[in-house]
Amino acid sequence: MTAIAHSAPNSNSTASMPLARSLSVTSLSALEEWDEEFDLEDAVLFEIAWEVANKVGGIYTVIQTKARLTSEEWGENYFLVGPYTESNVRTQVELIEPTNPALKRTIDKMNANGCKVYFGRWLIEGSPYVVLIDVAFTAWSLDSWKSELWENCGIGVPWFDREANDAVLFGFLTAWLLGEYAAQCEEPPHILAHFHEWLAGLGLVLCRTRQLPVATIFTTHATLLGRYLCAGNVDFYNNLSEFNLDKEAGDRQIYHRYCLERSAARCAHVFTTVSQITAHEAEALLKRKPDIVTPNGLNVKKFSAMHEFQNLHAQSKNRIQEFIRGHFYGHLDFNLDKCLFLFIAGRYEFSNKGADLFLEALARLNYLLRVNHSDVTVIAFFIMPARTNNFNVETLKGQAVRKQLWDTAHTVKEKFGKKLYESLLGGQLPDVSKMLDKEDFTMMKRAIFGSQRQCQPPICTHNMLEDSSDPILTCIRRIGLFNSATDRVKVIFHPEFLSSTSPLLPMDYEEFVRGCHLGVFPSYYEPWGYTPAECTVMGIPSISTNLSGFGCFMEEHIADPSAYGIYILDRRYRSVDDSCNQLTSFLFQFCQQSRRQRIIQRNRTERLSDLLDWRYLGRYYISARHMALAKAFPETYCYEPHDPTATQGFRYPRPASVPPSPALSRHSSPHHSEAEDDDEDEERYDEDLEAEKDRLNIRQPLSLSPRNKSNLPYSPSTSASNGSSPPSSITSQPSSLSSEKT
Repeated sequence: MTAIAHSAPNSNSTASMPLARSLSVTSLSALEEWDEEFDLEDAVLFEIAWEVANKVGGIYTVIQTKARLTSEEWGENYFLVGPYTESNVRTQVELIEPTNPALKRTIDKMNANGCKVYFGRWLIEGSPYVVLIDVAFTAWSLDSWKSELWENCGIGVPWFDREANDAVLFGFLTAWLLGEYAAQCEEPPHILAHFHEWLAGLGLVLCRTRQLPVATIFTTHATLLGRYLCAGNVDFYNNLSEFNLDKEAGDRQIYHRYCLERSAARCAHVFTTVSQITAHEAEALLKRKPDIVTPNGLNVKKFSAMHEFQNLHAQSKNRIQEFIRGHFYGHLDFNLDKCLFLFIAGRYEFSNKGADLFLEALARLNYLLRVNHSDVTVIAFFIMPARTNNFNVETLKGQAVRKQLWDTAHTVKEKFGKKLYESLLGGQLPDVSKMLDKEDFTMMKRAIFGSQRQCQPPICTHNMLEDSSDPILTCIRRIGLFNSATDRVKVIFHPEFLSSTSPLLPMDYEEFVRGCHLGVFPSYYEPWGYTPAECTVMGIPSISTNLSGFGCFMEEHIADPSAYGIYILDRRYRSVDDSCNQLTSFLFQFCQQSRRQRIIQRNRTERLSDLLDWRYLGRYYISARHMALAKAFPETYCYEPHDPTATQGFRYPRPASVPPSPALSRHSSPHHSEAEDDDEDEERYDEDLEAEKDRLNIRQPLSLSPRNKSNLPYSPSTSASNGSSPPSSITSQPSSLSSEKT
């Protein structure tokens, strides 16, 4: 799509704006450069979400990481709107006086009429302004607002649904805020309001029913009904057009929520969603095709460690190994240097997140490793928060035993070193038989006896409140992965979020991900997928599916995703058993890789990080905002979309050097040595050459100074012809093969 947006001083330009046009953007190349500047000087952007300065789920990450780029584009005219939560404000927000005179008058008037509205700066990158509304303070208006919602929109909200009640209060308060701001402006304002998810969507509906001068955007990050249906083990994607939507929502007691979400999607000037797979879902369930697909990005600089990322992997891996030494004390009968760390993380949705498929594949992988007499050990971590009452005593004891053994070894080492030093000072070679006395041997024997263990290493690190009915533990009992000595696959279930202050595994999530070898996310329902995206920007290979937004996005922009460490599992066109076999094959091939092949793959994975940077993906949101302004204010703004041609797309090509998968790089003859493979790898792999070729397949990022929108996206062909320099995180990426130890 070629987007041309400019400011039109007269109303005659409205004829060129096809307001009924529906546009779907799916590829990075679909947004060409704007031919003229889109003047936003008189426009104000309000971005409204329940997760502004209020971490609940993935939308918090979207808004937090995108804030810097949006602040650069809109400057002082960008305001985030969210709920006031005292505990969050205390640690994340600096309360100040409003800098915008019209907004100050708006907040003062709302506070004088029985509201509590706060203004401040959110202490994140970009330091955006935030308007926080105390929803509970206006709960006295809930009944009257529910009556108005029923009379004007025909939507009834039951009294017992607290989350929906909060959505009603938040929606009416945000509509009040926008309407009051429009009234307080001295000149007719160009207000743009971007609403995220159904919890904020009612404010959009009220803006349209009250005919406020506001351009509106609604972004759904996952449909309500879709999430509920997928959790019910139905063949969701192959039956999208067959569902009786009202009945399905009513059966799950979410009909009122579904009505709020569908109303917001239908009323918005521009409707967006985060991936193409969710766009199909939204079209079927919400009965509107998204105008633009807006993929989620990350601030890559936060995760990128330049050429040090391989060293950071080794350092973090060593910390995980220390935990493993304690967790498996008494049964540490495997080589940690030939141990691979796999993990799955996210909300505890057993089927939606693919934990069921992952466990079944691990059982099959365990069988393959055993029958092939592999010396590789796989340790799979499940990082999914569940209800617990404390740490498992046996798990804590393991870390205490490990520390005791370390202290004993350190004491003996000190005594040994002192005697060795004194012997060398005397000009004599030491008598090794006299370096350790009887007391030292007694101390070491006591330490060894103290590390004996009669039971198997624990699977769960915590005491579960519902142990007998927990889905993960129930499945583990069925497949028989009990961390026994004969198992080549070990399982550790950590049912809480990682923290650097934990006495058990003192690592934050980013450090833990860096230390693992592979992230496994075989989700059945994953509108985007931040977990594999975070793996990518940290140079860690991952497995996702063609039902996740991330997986579809990578399939579209990379000719051979697996060569770059992005394995795409087919869960849409295969049966569950076939998908499980494919996942098992991915895992077994990964276990067969040599150390060098894993290093090559991590280098390639890390080079994809800029593909996920907001500096690239932010252009989708820019296009959506321009489209909304043009639809709401056609006398001032004009936006002319053009359909992209098939030749406009660009993809990362397949690397010219040896592929990392051993299944693809074997000789046709069975008579060859591993050394021969390594020699051939050395000849065919050139890190600098591959990186140079990959630079040609990525655009220059957006570089927006405050209130300056002249430097907007342009096509890759223009970038190449002008000889512009690529992003710094790619240009300074050297070969790091020699610095890696795993």
